[in-house]
Amino acid sequence: MSNQKILITGATGATGSSAIEMLLELKIPVRAFVHKRDARSEQLSAQGVEVVQGDLSDFEAVSEALTGVTGAYFVYPIQVPGLLEATAFFAQAALEQGVGAIVNMSQASARRSAKSHAAQNHWIAERLLDRSGVPVTHLRPTLFSEWIMYMAGAIRDKKILPLAFGDARYAPVAGEDLGRVIAAILKNPAQHAGKTHPLYGPKELSQYQIADMLTQVLGNKITYIPMEIEAFKILLKELGFTPYFQQHMGYVCQDCLDGVFSGTNDMVKILTGREPLEMMDYIVKNEALFRAPVAEHQ
Repeated sequence: MSNQKILITGATGATGSSAIEMLLELKIPVRAFVHKRDARSEQLSAQGVEVVQGDLSDFEAVSEALTGVTGAYFVYPIQVPGLLEATAFFAQAALEQGVGAIVNMSQASARRSAKSHAAQNHWIAERLLDRSGVPVTHLRPTLFSEWIMYMAGAIRDKKILPLAFGDARYAPVAGEDLGRVIAAILKNPAQHAGKTHPLYGPKELSQYQIADMLTQVLGNKITYIPMEIEAFKILLKELGFTPYFQQHMGYVCQDCLDGVFSGTNDMVKILTGREPLEMMDYIVKNEALFRAPVAEHQ
């Protein structure tokens, strides 16, 4: 596999950083595409990763980043619009540069009839990549374990988990597990070309159960507050999230209530050879992010 070289977009994010870690373990050279240079990108450089800076909305930067790579991971931030243009740029550049495989991060709610602009755009992005001529594998994960990070401030400061999921259940999947999936596919992409993999964590949970896990780990009672969707969208606005993200999250909540994100399978273990991370383990690993900082003695 010495002739392989992989481009990872979103290289400092939950899935990209994990994919890079796994690829380095596999001794596969990695080029990281980052939006800005910071401490995280410097850490990648220190690990022997080639770091290039650019924006997925810049066709020339994307084309240059894809030069000389055999496979690539494509992920676009869910908080902002622009997915379809970025996908078209990425697909065209990959075709011109002779890239042999793309792993595309989509989502479980991606479908033609989706009312979320982001979810429908993901479905259209899949179709664009399918027609690109570059072999592609689509990943459709349910909601990430990282989802509760949006509410980390409320957990820390108010001891509440405010979400509009009612009593719906889904099996949270951790970004680090998805990163291992990405690396495993890009190591041997041919057998996955043209496939769409639905990905789940090990166990379906309600937000009441997740709040109980937070309570157990933090030692403070964390209460799940089931909100109405419109009230939750107002909360997201107050927290500074973009209108695009607010619109998406409103329909994520409705899709969750309708069971779109429900279910589980053993695909993570099949693809990586490892059991996916339990939600409790994820909370324990990230415990500090849910705790209020302790005031230092003067």
